[in-house]
Formats: sequence, C-alpha cells, structure tokens
Amino acid sequence: MKGMLHSHGAHPAISTLARSAIFSITYPSPEIFLVIKLEKVLQQGDIGECCDPYMVLKEAEASKNKEKLEKLRSQAEQFCARLGKYRMPFAWTAIHLMNIISSTGSLEKGDSDSESERKGTWNERKRKALDRMSVGEDVCGFTNFRPATLTVTNFFKQEGDRLSDDDLYKFLADMRRPSSVLRRLRPVTAQLKIDISPAPESPQYSLSPELLHVKPYPDPRVRPTKEILEFPAREVYVPYTSYRNLLYVYPRSLNFSSRQGSVRNIAIKIQFMAGEDTSQAMPVIFGKSSCSEFTKEAYTAVVYHNRSPEFYEEFKMKIPPNLTDNDHLLFTFYHISCQQKQNTPLEVPVGYTWVPLMQHGRLRTGHFSLPVSVEKPPPSYSVLTPDVQLPGMKWVDNHKAVFNVEVMAASSVHPQDACLDKFFTLVHVLEERSFPFRLKDVVITESNVEAELKSSVANLRAASLEPLVAFCHHVLGKLILLIVRPPVIGGQIVNVGRAAFEAMALMVTQIHRCLDGGQDQQGRCSLLTSYIYHVFHLPSVELGPMASVSGATLLGGPIQYATLSRATGRPNSLNLSRSKSISNSNPDLATTPSTPDIEVQQIIGNKASERSPNRASAYVEGTSFTPPGQQRLTAKKVLHEELALQWVVSTSSVREAALHQAWFFFQLMVKSMAHHLYLFDKLDTSRKTRFPDRFVDDIAALVCTISADITGRYQKDMELTERLNTSLAFFLNDLLSLIDRGFVFALIRTYYKQINHKLQTAQNPNALIALRMDLTRIVCSHEHYVTLNLPCSTLSPPASPSPSVSSATSQSSAFSSHLQDQRISNMFELSVPFRHQHFLTGLVLTELALILEPDGEGVFFLHKKAISTLQNLLCSHDMDTRYADPMVKAHVAQLYLPLISIVMDTAPQLYDFTETPTQRSRLTSSILCDEVGELDNLTGSTISQSVAMAIAGSPLPHGYKTSSFQLPATASRQPGTLSAECSRILLLCLLWVLKNADEEVLEKWFSDLSTLQIGRLLDLMDLCVSCFEYKGQKTSEQINSLTFKKSLDMKARLEEAILGTTGARQEMVRRCRERSPYSTQENVRWRKNITHWRQNSDKVDKSKVERELEALVEGNLAAEASLVVLDTLEIIVETVMVSEMKESVVGGVLRVMLHSLACNQSVLVLQHYFSAQRTLVCKFPEILFEEDTELCGDLCLRLLRHCSSSMSSVRTHASASLYLLMRQNFEIGNNFARVKMQVTMSLSSLVGTSQNFNEEYLRRSLKTILTYAEEDLELRDTTFPEQVQDLVFNLHMILTDTVKMKEHQEDPEMLIDLMYRIAKGYQNSPDLRLTWLQNMAGKHSERGNYAEAAQCLVHAAALVAEYLNMLEDCRYLPIGCVSFQSISVNVLEESAVSDDIISPDEEGVCSGKYFTEAGLVGLLEQAAASFTMGGLFEVVNEVYKILIPIHEANRDFKKLGAVHGKLQDAFNKITNQRMFGTYFRVGFYGCKFGDLDEQEFVYKEPSITKLAEISHRLEEFYSERFRDETVEIIKDSNPVDKAKLDPNKAYIQITYVEPFFDTYELKDRITYFDKNYNLRAFMFCTPFTLDGRAHGDLQEQYKRKTILTTSHAFPYIKTRINVMQKEEIILLPIEVAIEDMQKKTQELAFATHQDPADAKMLQMVLQGCVGTTVNQGPLEVAQVFLAEIPDDPKLYRHHNKLRLCFRDFNKRCEDALRKNKSLIGPDQREYHRELERNFHRLKEALNPLINRKIPQLYTLVIPPTSHRNSLNRSSLRKMNG
Repeated sequence: MKGMLHSHGAHPAISTLARSAIFSITYPSPEIFLVIKLEKVLQQGDIGECCDPYMVLKEAEASKNKEKLEKLRSQAEQFCARLGKYRMPFAWTAIHLMNIISSTGSLEKGDSDSESERKGTWNERKRKALDRMSVGEDVCGFTNFRPATLTVTNFFKQEGDRLSDDDLYKFLADMRRPSSVLRRLRPVTAQLKIDISPAPESPQYSLSPELLHVKPYPDPRVRPTKEILEFPAREVYVPYTSYRNLLYVYPRSLNFSSRQGSVRNIAIKIQFMAGEDTSQAMPVIFGKSSCSEFTKEAYTAVVYHNRSPEFYEEFKMKIPPNLTDNDHLLFTFYHISCQQKQNTPLEVPVGYTWVPLMQHGRLRTGHFSLPVSVEKPPPSYSVLTPDVQLPGMKWVDNHKAVFNVEVMAASSVHPQDACLDKFFTLVHVLEERSFPFRLKDVVITESNVEAELKSSVANLRAASLEPLVAFCHHVLGKLILLIVRPPVIGGQIVNVGRAAFEAMALMVTQIHRCLDGGQDQQGRCSLLTSYIYHVFHLPSVELGPMASVSGATLLGGPIQYATLSRATGRPNSLNLSRSKSISNSNPDLATTPSTPDIEVQQIIGNKASERSPNRASAYVEGTSFTPPGQQRLTAKKVLHEELALQWVVSTSSVREAALHQAWFFFQLMVKSMAHHLYLFDKLDTSRKTRFPDRFVDDIAALVCTISADITGRYQKDMELTERLNTSLAFFLNDLLSLIDRGFVFALIRTYYKQINHKLQTAQNPNALIALRMDLTRIVCSHEHYVTLNLPCSTLSPPASPSPSVSSATSQSSAFSSHLQDQRISNMFELSVPFRHQHFLTGLVLTELALILEPDGEGVFFLHKKAISTLQNLLCSHDMDTRYADPMVKAHVAQLYLPLISIVMDTAPQLYDFTETPTQRSRLTSSILCDEVGELDNLTGSTISQSVAMAIAGSPLPHGYKTSSFQLPATASRQPGTLSAECSRILLLCLLWVLKNADEEVLEKWFSDLSTLQIGRLLDLMDLCVSCFEYKGQKTSEQINSLTFKKSLDMKARLEEAILGTTGARQEMVRRCRERSPYSTQENVRWRKNITHWRQNSDKVDKSKVERELEALVEGNLAAEASLVVLDTLEIIVETVMVSEMKESVVGGVLRVMLHSLACNQSVLVLQHYFSAQRTLVCKFPEILFEEDTELCGDLCLRLLRHCSSSMSSVRTHASASLYLLMRQNFEIGNNFARVKMQVTMSLSSLVGTSQNFNEEYLRRSLKTILTYAEEDLELRDTTFPEQVQDLVFNLHMILTDTVKMKEHQEDPEMLIDLMYRIAKGYQNSPDLRLTWLQNMAGKHSERGNYAEAAQCLVHAAALVAEYLNMLEDCRYLPIGCVSFQSISVNVLEESAVSDDIISPDEEGVCSGKYFTEAGLVGLLEQAAASFTMGGLFEVVNEVYKILIPIHEANRDFKKLGAVHGKLQDAFNKITNQRMFGTYFRVGFYGCKFGDLDEQEFVYKEPSITKLAEISHRLEEFYSERFRDETVEIIKDSNPVDKAKLDPNKAYIQITYVEPFFDTYELKDRITYFDKNYNLRAFMFCTPFTLDGRAHGDLQEQYKRKTILTTSHAFPYIKTRINVMQKEEIILLPIEVAIEDMQKKTQELAFATHQDPADAKMLQMVLQGCVGTTVNQGPLEVAQVFLAEIPDDPKLYRHHNKLRLCFRDFNKRCEDALRKNKSLIGPDQREYHRELERNFHRLKEALNPLINRKIPQLYTLVIPPTSHRNSLNRSSLRKMNG
C-alpha cells in the first residue's frame, strides 16, 4: 500500500513516524473523549460510495469476490497514482476515557451509555465543582488508573455534511446516553488496537511540541513519542520558562454556492508566506504522518461534489521569532478534478485569501470571516487585509465573507494582551531609541514617551491574568530595569521608579490574590518565590542602558542562581539537624578567618551546577564567567536602596499592596544586597561601611513602620499580620549575614519595644506574644547563632548592645578564652548582664520564662511554640560538627544555664508521666520534713525581675509577676498545665543542658541552692526517668503516631510552620528546593501539578525498618536520659556531702534511684545504677536503717525484681546489692530484722502483682546470696550466715506457694483460695497479710468482682485499724475490727492477732506506709470506690461513717465535701432494679480433684447466671485440665453415695440455691439489698416419693428441703466459700399441699392488688385456680386431704391449717373475680361468666370439706415442748454438722 503513494511523498522524517503520544490534561473531566478520524486517498464518488466495499465485502468471502477485489485494487492504484496527495474523510470513532479509568465501562466503545457510568459522571462533576481551583488530577483518576489495551472494531462512516466540531459534539453527547442517532450511522468494519496508560514520570524518546528531544533520549533512531500541546478548558497560570512560538490554523467552512464555474471538489492549500513571491513560502508547517518534518504547504481534505464544505483539520506552524508586516497566511482554493479527462488539469485555482499576521506590532489571532478573491492578489497585498476593497479585483459573492478560519497562537514572544503589548513596545522604543514610532493611532515621540510610559506602567493592572502570569518574569524584569536604569530622554533622567514600584506592588498582589491555591506555608506565592530564587538578578551595565533582564547576561551563569536560599543551613532530612557541609565562614575553630564575612561570598559563589537549573538556564549554559575584578559594574541606582526608599514613602493602596506582599520585596532587597556586595567586591569591607547611611536609615524606618503595622493590625487581620511578621523575621535573619549585626539587634529591640508597649493595653495579648515568639524563632535560626551570642565572654555588658564584627564572626575567639571569675548565680539567671551579653539566647529564654508563668491565662497554645523553638536550637547545636568537641559544647550549654531555673520553677505545671499519678508524693515533701516552718521566709534563687523586662530596659509586660521556687511541703503533684509532648520536650532540653554543662559550674551552683530547690531538682530528675522510660516497640509506635510523630503530610508541615517545630533555615531550604518545579523535578513538562508547585502528599505509613530504627532511637534516648539523671544525682551527692542537709537530700536521691530501678532500663544503665546504689547505701546506711522504712522496702522490692531478671549480669549485680544490704543492716545491730521483713514482704508483693516474674531465676539469685553468706570470712563466726539461711528458706517456701498459684492461674477460684491460704498463714505478720489482701483485691478487680475486692480492702483497713489502735489511742480513729462490723460480719477475723502474739513496736513490724492514718484513709477510700462499682451503695455509707470522723478531726472540709457528694450519688443510685449475684452449690467427688474431693462449696456467680452456664464452664475447665473424658456432671440434687461412683472419674454436682432466712430474720431484712448481703444460709428443694420416684400422686409426694450454712457470709474476700453445716427438712405430703396452696393464694393476692392492674395476668392465675381442666387442682387437693379426718393425731393441726388455707383461697378467688369484672370489656363478659360458674361449682364442692372442724383440736393433745413453729414440731429433721 505504501508503494502506491511513494511518488507523492518525500523520505519520511523519524518524527512523523511516531505511534504514541502524551496528552496533558490540566483539568480532568469525566467528559473527555479520544476521537480517532480515518482519511483515505481521494477518489471519484461520495463518501458513501467509497465506503461500500469496506462494509459489504467480508474477509471470509474473499474467494467468492475475487474478481471484485481485483477490480477494486486496480482502481485504487489508479487513484493513488493520480490523486495520492489529496485526502477525503472516511470514518471516525471515539473512546470515552472515563470508561477505561473507572474500569466500570466496557473496554469496547459501544457501552459508554451505561447507568453506572452516568452516576459516576455526576459524582465527578460535583467533586470537580468543589475542587475548582485545584489542579484536579485526582478528581477523575487520570494519574493512577490501570493501563488498558483496547481493540476498537466499530468505526462510523463519516457523513459529508456533518464534518464540523459542533456535529462531532452532538455525536459524543449521543454516545453518553441511550440514543437511536448513533444506531442510524453505518458501521465500517475495521480494527484498531490502542494502549492507554498514565504517562510515566520520565518518558524516554519524547519530543516536545516543537519536536525538540526531551532527555532522556538515548538513541535518535528510535520511533519517538510526541507530546501534544494542550489548550486547557480554562486558564492555566504558569510563567513561560522556555521558548515557544507556535501558530495553529483551523479552516472552519467555505461557501462557494454562488461562485460560478465548476467548483465542487474543493481543497484549500495553506502556506506561511514571508513575502508575496511564491518562493517565499516558509517550510514551517509541521508534517503529519510519514512525510518530511516541515513542509511549505498543506491541503485540507476534499468532500466530493460539495460547494460549501466544512473542515476539521488543524495545521500547526512554527513561526519565526521576528515577524514583519509582510508575513501572512495565504489560502489558495482549488477545484480537484477526480475524473481523468483530456486537457483537464488536476487542480484548478478557484480563489485566494490571506491573513496578515502583524498589525501595529501585535500578532493577529482569533476568528476571521474573510472574503475570497477570484483572481490572484495584486502586489503589496500582504500589508492589507482582504476586507479592504482593492481596485480592479474580482471577489466571490460580491466581497462577502465566505471563508471562516480560526488562528490560535501559543507563544512566549507575543503576549496577545493590549496592555502588555503596549508596555513591552514602549520599553523597546526606549531601548532602541527609535523615535518617532507609530503605536496604533498614537505617534510616540520624545516629548510624549514619558507620559505614555507611565500610563502603560499604570495600566499593567488591567492586563488579563493569564498572559500577565505567563510573562511575569519579563514584566518584573523590565520594571526592575526601569527602577535601576531610568531612561534618559533629551539629556534628562525620567524618574519612573515610583510608578514602577507601584506597578510591581499591585502586580504582585494581583498574582498572589488570584493564585491563592499555589501558596506555601508562609503564604508566599510559589510562582513569585521561584522568580526571586531562579530568575531575578541585578541588571548588567555592559549590555546597554536598558539591558534585558531575562536575557543572558555576561554574569548570567552564577548570578542566575546566586540566591539567599539558605542552601548552607540545616538540611530537611532530620527535623533540626545541621548540614554536614557548613558554610566556610568558620572552617577551623583553631584559626581566625582572614575576612569577617566569607559567609555571603560562600552563599553567592556556589557553583551553578550544584543546584539543578531551571529550563531557561539551558540558553545561558555556554556563557563564560568573568571575575568581578576585571569588570567593575557601576549602577546609576541601586535596586535595594530604591526599593527601601519607595516603600518607606509609599502611601495608600500601594503601601497596602506592598504590605500584603512584604516577603517579596524583602527577599528582592536581600538578594539585591547580596549581589551588590559580590559584584562590587564589598564582601571584605567592614559591615558598617558596606551600605550608605541613607539606606540604613530607610531600613530602620521600614522595620519601625512594619512593627507598628503588626501591632496595629493584629486584631483586625490576623492572617496578614502573621505573614507580615514572618516576612520581617526572615528579613532580619538575612540581614545578620549582610549588614552590621549591632544594627540588626537594634532593629530587633525596636520591634520588641513596640510589641511590649502594645501589650500593656492589648485585649488579646497572647496573639501578640505568639507573633513575637515566631520572630524570635526565625531570627534565632541563623547559621552563626552561637557565635552571635558570644558564648565565652564575661558577663560584663559590652559598650554597645551588639558584639563587634570580629568577635561576632570569629569562632576561635569565642571558644579560646577561659571562663572568667564571676558570680556563678549570674550565669543561671536571666539577669540584665546575661541578656545583654547573650542577646539572642536571652530573647529565647525570656520568652520561655514568661510563657511558662503559672499565673498566665490562655497561653496553653503558646507553650509548644516557646518550647519547640528551644528544642530546635539545641538539636541544631547537637548535630553541628563545629560544636562536637566537649569543651566547646560546654560553652554552648553555658548559654542555656538559666533554663534549669526556669524548668525548676515550672515543675508543678509539668505533665505527670508516672503510671499511677494518684498518691505519688513529691520528693520535696520527704526532704522538707523539718523545714516546714521556714517555707514562708524562703525565697531561694528566684527568677530575676529582669526576666519581665523587655530587651534593653523596656517596661514590664502586661500582668507579669516574679515568683520563687516555693512548694508547699505536703503538696502532691498538681494536675499538669503543660501537655505531655511539651513537658517531654522541655525535660529533654533540660537534660541536654545538664549533660553538656561544665560539672564544676553545676557543683558551685548546686551548693548555693536551698534544700527546697534541691528537692525540686530531684523531683524533675524523677519525672525525667518516667518521661523517657522505654515502653517497647509497640507502645513506642502508638505514642509516636498519637503525640510525638512528626508526620510528613502537608497538614503536619503546616502545623510545624505555625507552631515553630521546624527551624526557619530548614523552612527556607525546603521552600527553595522542594517548592520550585525547576530545582529537583526534571519532568515538569508532564506534571501540571508540579508546574503549579502543588505539594505532593508524602507517605506516612512506616516500613518495618523505620519502625525498628525508631524503637532503637527510643531505647537509646531512654538510656541516655537515665545516665544523665544519674550523673546529675552524683553531682548533687558530691555537693551536699559536707552540708547540713545531707540526710534529707540523699534520701531524695535514693528515691530517684529507686524509681529508675523500677522502670524499664537497659543492662548498661542498670549496672551503673546498682553500682551507684551500693555506694550510696555504703556511705549513708542510716537513711535506710534508722529513718523511713519505706525506702528500705522499696529498695528490697526493686532488688528482688531484678534478681528474677533473665539477664545474668543484672541478676549478679542485684544479688550483690541485696546481700550487701543484709550485711550492712546486720553490722548495725547484729540482726537484720528490718531487711528480713522488707524482703519477705517484697517477695510476696512481687509474686502477687508482677506478670513477668521468673521463679527459676530468682531461686538462682537466692542461691548466690547464700553462697555469699557462707563464704564471707568476716562474718563466718556470727549468726549472720544462719539468719541468711533462714530467710532464704522462707523465701523458697513463698516461691513454692507461688508455683502452685501459677499451676492454677487459669482456675480463678483455686487461685484466690491459694492466695487466701497464704494470707491466712501470715496472720501473725500483719505487713505480709496486708500485702496479700491487696494482691487478692487486685485479682478480684481484674475479674470484675468489685464486691469481693472491696471486702479485701475492708479487711486490710480493719487490720490496719487494729494495729493503729495498739500503737495509740486516738478518739476519731476506729477502735479496731469491731468498728467495721456494720460493713461485714466477716471482718472480725482480723482481730485474731492481739498484743500478746505480736507487738507493733517490734523492729520492722507494721512499718509500711499503710500502717498510718493516711494509709487507713486510702484503703477505705479504695473500698468505697469498689463498693460503688459493685453497686453496693448501702455499704458505701457504712464505709464513710468511719472516714468522716477522721476528716472532721483533721478539719479537711474539702474532703468532707467530696465524701458527702459521693454519698449523695450513692443514695440516688439505690433502686430495686439491681442484680446482686446468683448462688450455686458445687460438690466435687473423685480422687482426681485432690484436696477438693468430697468438698462442697457455695459459688457466687455474676447475676443472671444460668445453671447451664456454670455447668458448662466447670465441665469444660476440668475436662481440659484432666485432658480426658473423665469429668461427669451429676444432673440431680440428691445426696451422693460415693460408693456407687467410678473411682477413675471426676464428678461435679451443681445445684441452684437461694438465700434462706428464718422467720425472725425477715423482720430485719426488708429491702432487696438486705436480702442479698451478709448471706450465710442457702436452701434448695428436692421432691421425692417413698418408693424412690421423684414425683407421685398427691398423697405420696414428699419434699426434701436442704439448708446449707457457709463458714463465712457472702460477699467475702473470695467468691466460693466452704459449706460448714447441712440441715435437711422432710415435708409430709399434706405439708407439701399446704405450701402449694399458700403459694397459689399469694399469687392470687399479688395479681389482684397489682398496680397498675394487669388483666391478662389476673385471668391466667384465675384460670389456674378455678378452671375445670386443671389437673391436681385445688379441688383434688381438698378431696385427698380434707375428705376425712386423719387417723394420726399429729396431723390434726396440718389438716386444720390446710382447711384454713382453702378458706383464704376462696376469699382471694372472690376478690380476684370482682377485680376481673371491673377490668374486662364487653367481648370478655361470657368468658367471665364461665369463670364465675366454675368458681361457684368449686365453692359448692369445697364448702362441706372446709366447714368440717376437728373437735379434738380443742383439747390439749401434744404439750408445747418446742420453741419453734408448727413446722418444726411435725417435720422429720436430720442435722449434718
């Protein structure tokens, strides 16, 4: 086929052989179609005729149609040979892209009108509307769909009269809905395979729209992929950064209906003409397919025999950059002769028209309706339009417009906006000095050029936004040029600086406002940011008086990228780390730099290649760099000076616009200043002489007015104020690198003065403080922050508030001098000398101290700001290699010594990180036991009042008060006002300072502190241990995800920027590197979201490696924190060794150590702590053995815990420490009773509470201790080894019990029984019994048995009360267990231990913290809480009856108020709706049960437990335990005969029991609670007959009542209690009948008197009583037992009682019928009459039986020997003890 067309085409260029294309879609829509059009070689006949062979002939029938095919082939060859260069429309199809992307539509074209697809469309439209301003790639998922391969088999035949775009849109709309229009179109059989996929990030072999190779392009011979230029649906605001000059021509329609002659097969030839000669046709038209790359002419497709054809083609041209007035588009219309005739030419020209491209210097584009000339145009036609009636020319249809064409341009040369065009033209006229110049109707001359120029500059604001943004780099460049190089006209300088500044301010504001979607965290427009960083530089003087700003300059290479982008600051990889390669300002600490400021030079002099260039830089890569020494640039005006001046003098709207975009002008000034210094070799000059005084004054005035704006506007427009404040801060930060630093400090002081002045009257001071903190944070992020603070100078204030140039820039001078002799305390205070000397640090710490003031209100959101600023600084110091040397780091830490005082003062506000914050007393209180009286006089080392002063003596801020480190002696930790995260970071900063500060300095300061302040410091150390304790990898992940994780998503970054958790330098680096599309992204051309500087959301999910790394860091941090705390403790001990407060402080130190040992620590840390603990105990044994026993107990517990460690080295250290503890205790008094008692108690506690306790390792440690004792030569002859042996034996016994407990870990009842047994065994050791009671309470609480947990606590409280009563007689304390009787009758067992058995005065006995009044109160409060949780509100009252007198005696009205509040709540909750518990008798039979064999218990189960539930639970548990099918449940409740049971099986008998009360008891047990509390007797009934059956006739039916009595009353400290006594009562048949009748009568009475009345219930009961069908009903009972008088006189009374029961029954029935009659409706009257009839029958039958009396009853038959009721005398009873 290709061979047929070979003669008509040149050799095809590789670019025209592309088979793939990349489409860019800026605004995705669900209505995007890919339309494919097929054309064929022109042939004779209309489209329908030419399509027939393709639709009729089928491939399968090729053999039949052989002749036809041959004929068609020969015709095709003829047409190709003759008409091969012409085309005709043939067929088309369309692919709906949403079908592919959503994967819901079919992959074939036909199903695009499905219902689901339409629904998706509406959703997409809705989302599109919401997300209008976003780039929107994600709206329709065009970036992440699965690649798809389509095979399209349906093409529609093209209709000749429906070729326009409008017709196509109608077809596409029909495709999306069920329509018959498309079904009428005839399909053409064809097959097209097409792959559709998202564009890759960096596609290979790609050609730009200009056919330029886009890297990577490895091989030029490979078939390329074309990028198709997009015409977006609406505006895209992107500046041109590369050259583009393309013209698109779209012929639309032609009307030759009135043209005479044969004009039917019309083709239009399109040419771009550079002149009027035919040879001047330019080869600029892009070739389409399989042809040369560029052609001189192109033809439209021909519609056969159509005089008014429509066209659909696009012709793309690459137009020259410099167009002239002669350049035009020429359209030649031809009639093509399809039929070969003699003497008939192939093409006959039938018309001409043209479009001149330039008019008044502007490119002409848009829709054109043109007349067509019949003849060739005359000479010089190209400068006129065809609309002009040229003389002697013949026009089609009388010069009417018959041809419609559209011309579009995509050009970086032609703005296509009148305002921009005029501005650029006027600037060009000035550059070229080409006066006069005609601009439309105006002639520009030297006299009016100034007015026109100012007018055009002012009119820039009227320009359309899209071209304004597209050409913004050029516009800004020209405006800057006008400011710096004002034009000279007629020998006079025209000052357009003000107009240019105004235009620039308004233009920047306009761009910023309209592009609000493309802003970074600081509210800066990313587009403008990229201009400053990558495009702007000072104009060069050599290239002429008006050198192009955006063109290549002589200094283009390096200047293009010379920007204060802080590339030398901290990198973005770690939150606050310093860069590994820092600025060359201070390369070596040992030598002084030769010049004071290599810093700026280093910033400027970075090689351009180090930063990734933007696309425009490709055009200046070849420029050579000339050193500034060879070319001195002289500026007429200096940009930064002009900007400052114009800004200061600006007014009204211009000033407002400049304020809104202050960041832009500040950064422009800074970059200009840096370039200026570099270009004019001023980097080596003194900072004070670098810039003229007038500029410095302007800067000062500018900062002053902007500070005033900040204070004046912060309430009206907070967003603007924040942006302004941030911009000013970055500006001041940059000035520190460029200008005299003393001057910058003075500017900061000016700012502070204005803020502080405003604070005194501010309504919302916190907002102002937040702004001030932001400024401080950003200024302090300077690279040479440490040097600026003069870390080693003495604290005598310098003459000026700023350091000198040399000292400020030289690090060697900062660290080489020695610490001068001065008052140490001055270094730890925020004194005036300190803040003058360490200026920036003073600012940071002052802010922190003010924010952490406890009296401050509403400052919680500021805490994080202030603390994060400090954290950022310390992190950067720590990572900075310049300060790696420990001595240098000590000097840096010296800058932050006042932080220790600040944190100590803040201690009460810190978050409590301890696991159990309740009852955790402050260490301070333990230290100050004897100094309470001195508290009022104690002022300590208070924060100096100068903290409150503003920098350089400003007045006190609003509401500030000085405060001391006072803390009441009895204070417990207050609820923290700081969040957990803020507290953690603050403590981290404190530890950093303590770690790096000079030890000698710390020692001297510690020695000056009071006991109270040392206590406060120890308290902080204690908190640090809890805060940084290692929680394990999983916990660490949770904490990180909730609180401390710095996630990388957009939202978190924004928050970090607002709250200041990221350093300002990092912000700048990140903004420079990430935000700009040119710095790191080379695939800008495909990704419109990158072009828009849209931030991609980073992945937050962490990989396994990241999580492990995080856990490792957490672990290292925990170890480091603990070691820093230990170092600090050692310094404190060294300091107080010789002081009077030694004992109290050392006790506090030991408490911190114990707390550390209780936390999770690494092996290394533990070894250090054990070593320090042994040293401490060795030096100060009296603390443990003469003072508070609690310390000794805690130490024993910690040591025993570590004795069971799985790490052998930890066990070794712990064993050694424990042995030495015993030894030292023994040496003091030949006995170590205290340690013995405490170790035993600790082991009991450890066994009861610790989950990961390992018995085997503990036994090994005990063996080690025994070996120590046996081999200790010094004490071999004493009783010490024997005492150790006894202790170890006792500990082994406890461990053995523990093993049993572990065996029964899954059996809660058995476990509690074992614990009960152990506690019982410690009856003579109250401390240990108390420990085990608490362990039991803990176990019960875990299982939700709150009543039992409360009983354990009550028993513990009773035990404490018993021993407190022995120690001292105190009126308001309970007198012992007796006082607790009202709570539980069981509690009296705690009084078994009396004074003659054990004395509380004995060494080590009753010495725990619970054997105190506070301990008793604590136990009772816990008990009350547990009773409340268990719903036993009545008992809560009894508990508080004991507590209230204690609080009254202590005058503790706050607690009394709380108690009465809790009582009120408890009483309000008392109802009868509560469920208290269900009881079952459980008997165990079989030797497999061991100790439980033949034991009977009453089990208390949760309320509403069914018999089946407990049966299933016990059966399942024991089946699993015995691991075979030997467990059987005995179903009945009869007595068990063990002889009949299988000895190899285990039997369990379970019976439901109910509480049983004697008649006299019921008088006291009135409420529902009374009947469910203090229960000891339970009953169950078993029916039987004498012949062994369970049930028989009425006269045979007996009943056995079994009454069980337990050893203790429920609820007790365990949930199952042994059955102590069993009593059986046998009821005779007549007694059973009496019980039944009494029950029926009670039911009737209840149903009758129920309120509200229940008719259904009443009728049901009545039916059961009087219904005729009731088996064994009342009548039968009467007939059996009342028909005859019994023979046995013993039964007389029963007979009489039954008779009376029936009389009562009759009366109740009558009452019930009467009640029923009043309740029923008309529909139930018949039913009621039936009930009455039945009752009357029953009454008649019963009357003779009821009225018969037994005369013998009225004579004395049986003497009244028994004191019990009638039941007792006649029943057959059996008693089992």
